[in-house]
Amino acid sequence: MITCLPGHVIDQILSSLPIKEAVRTSVLSSRWREKWYTMPNLVFDKHCVSTTTSQNPSIFNIEFLRIVDHVLLLHSGPIIKFEISNYINVILIDIVQCILHLIGRSIKELVLDVHLDEHYKIPWCLFSCQSLQRLRLRSCWLITPTTFEGLRNLKSLELEQVTIAQDALEKLISGCLRLESLSLAGIDNVTRINVHAPNLKVFDVTGEFEDINFDNTFQLVTYLAAGIVPVKLPTPFIYLDDILLCMNFSDSKEISAALCLLRSSPNLRKLVINVALAWFEETYYSWEDIFSGPALPIQVRVVKMDNISGTILELEFIKFLLLYSPVLEKMFVRPAEHVTPELKKSLIGFERASRDAEVVWDDSS
Repeated sequence: MITCLPGHVIDQILSSLPIKEAVRTSVLSSRWREKWYTMPNLVFDKHCVSTTTSQNPSIFNIEFLRIVDHVLLLHSGPIIKFEISNYINVILIDIVQCILHLIGRSIKELVLDVHLDEHYKIPWCLFSCQSLQRLRLRSCWLITPTTFEGLRNLKSLELEQVTIAQDALEKLISGCLRLESLSLAGIDNVTRINVHAPNLKVFDVTGEFEDINFDNTFQLVTYLAAGIVPVKLPTPFIYLDDILLCMNFSDSKEISAALCLLRSSPNLRKLVINVALAWFEETYYSWEDIFSGPALPIQVRVVKMDNISGTILELEFIKFLLLYSPVLEKMFVRPAEHVTPELKKSLIGFERASRDAEVVWDDSS
């Protein structure tokens, strides 16, 4: 009988349901009636509203806000996660009251992944929420209060299409001493940034930055891409052993970023490159000329290249890696669609610095 299920099983069932369906379980029995009131994870997305209603933007907006208000009004107990995602409209809930409500529940994860025509302002009260461990914001305007001293438990910060001053952004980052993951995408009016985060392990940035400086950031592990970068970083990434890059081989800025990382990563072990489609005419250059002396060997052991189409620049880069990677063990190459088998023959014939280097052609779908 469903009414005889243990409490922890009921909690598991509710956590796997969309919030709208979880609320509906209250009609099953008296035991289920108020069970959803204590759900720790509240996720509001397009599934909260019926398919028929979602086709009319104005009706969808009213129904969506009604559901959010209803759930927050009746909910009791701690809220570990609160998320609004895939929400596209010009009207947003009263964000100030919502955040005030969540701070009182010792929330750990706040995701406001909304798409709005105009940015909304995040209230200062959010910057006093010391229980936060993950914060994701989109389409908003951030101003840190003068009294802001940091979010001491925050480990993950994701900002997308956010308006914030450079000094405020740097203050926000440096104030989160436990920060391990930082993602920045489409940050308005910020071209230079100093990243001070001693525990940072993952850095993901999308956009045009003239300068990104890492200060006391020794644990950075994965992903760096930027606009204009120096030839070599003043301090090498001695702990950097894993890099993931999405590269357009016809874009000189992206080439500069890749070369800067290779030069500045003496202990690199794994390099993953997802090749992006070039939207402009290919230009030719020599990797050996660009990667000028003193010639330092690349210590990478495993290379993975995805979506290779066989352009001259791609082949030159592969040839370059094989020539200057004396400890390389395997290079996995996955071709793009409609690539001819002749490309495989060319790769196998390239000279290699490592006797153990194996080129693995992966054409599986």
